[in-house]
Amino acid sequence: MENFIFCSPTEFIFGRGVQSQTGAAIASRGASKVMIVYGSDRVKKSGLLEEIESSLTSAGIGFVEYGGIQPNPTAESVYTGISMAREHKIDFLLAVGGGSPIDAAKGIALGVAYPGDFWDFYNGKQKPQVALPLGVVLTIPAAGSEGSGNSVITNEETHQKISVRYPNLLRPRFAIMNPELTMSLPWNQTAYGVVDMLAHIYERYFSNTTGTQLVDAYSEAIMRDVMDQALTLKLQPDNYDARADVMWAGTLAHNGLCGVGKVEDWASHRLEHEISAFYHVAHGAGLAVMIPAWMEFCARKNPDKLWRFAINVMSVNPSGKDTDEIIDEGISELKNFYHDLGLTTNLRELCGCEPDIDKMVASLERNVGKTLGNYVPLSMDDCREIYKIALEG
Repeated sequence: MENFIFCSPTEFIFGRGVQSQTGAAIASRGASKVMIVYGSDRVKKSGLLEEIESSLTSAGIGFVEYGGIQPNPTAESVYTGISMAREHKIDFLLAVGGGSPIDAAKGIALGVAYPGDFWDFYNGKQKPQVALPLGVVLTIPAAGSEGSGNSVITNEETHQKISVRYPNLLRPRFAIMNPELTMSLPWNQTAYGVVDMLAHIYERYFSNTTGTQLVDAYSEAIMRDVMDQALTLKLQPDNYDARADVMWAGTLAHNGLCGVGKVEDWASHRLEHEISAFYHVAHGAGLAVMIPAWMEFCARKNPDKLWRFAINVMSVNPSGKDTDEIIDEGISELKNFYHDLGLTTNLRELCGCEPDIDKMVASLERNVGKTLGNYVPLSMDDCREIYKIALEG
């Protein structure tokens, strides 16, 4: 195990009806003017936004609304939010929804106090020193952004989708998490969320760092539980206990707990970012395609953790099988799980056209350099091969 520092200062307020505590949570942090950042009108139609605003009013906190954040939040939406926050002298941001409004709020938090272009922090030109504080009311468990210091923004002008990690600045001060708020989600959003949170664990689990038995064991337990509860929710979408497990798992998957003491990978996420940047697919849908393709490529080059994953997570019976057979069956079972969720594992089908692999690889090289990942270090030719594997699904 590698040396590590783990700090997770976010206060998690979890359970039925906890959204009523939003105003008190913000007031206790000394804020006076809040910008509520949200996505679709679902939060209005459900009455959640009105409930949150009533809580803020009761706490004596002023607020403005900034809605309409789209999936795969764009740099343009962040620029607009920065201007609004400055105009209204905002001192606290409240993201209501899933990963997209949270990530957009984080971009706004970085940009408000910076005299230059906030994109400087995403393309690596600058490192931020300050950021506005933010909190979260979570309605879509997926990205884990409610407990992480990460943010992913898409620059449509440059066709770049870039992730940053600034845990000391961007971890939310609190996260309000009521599993009941997720019961009205369309099934595809639940499915995408499950794929995303599992991928956050894969990126840490598939590591060459030794001596991580405990971290691997609880990572495997979380993965097994998420898969079980996802299939429960497909049949029983109003099952509170299953919703609660999935919601909390999304946080545990991405708050750093599953990566302590390990060298992480993140190749699959980078590969997927190019797909959603160019073809505007849901991030979780893209991961369902890229994760199995990445596993197939890595299977013969570094079988160690793929063998363990097949047995301990995908429940492959190893009796009478060699390592290759065990891994292949594990990947097949993972694909079957994604299919059971109603998702494709075929890149052509996902994009609805013949994807331009050369264009994606060129963009990937521009964003990450000549190599990618750690579990199996990938050249750009390797990345091209993985995209080709994904074409067959």
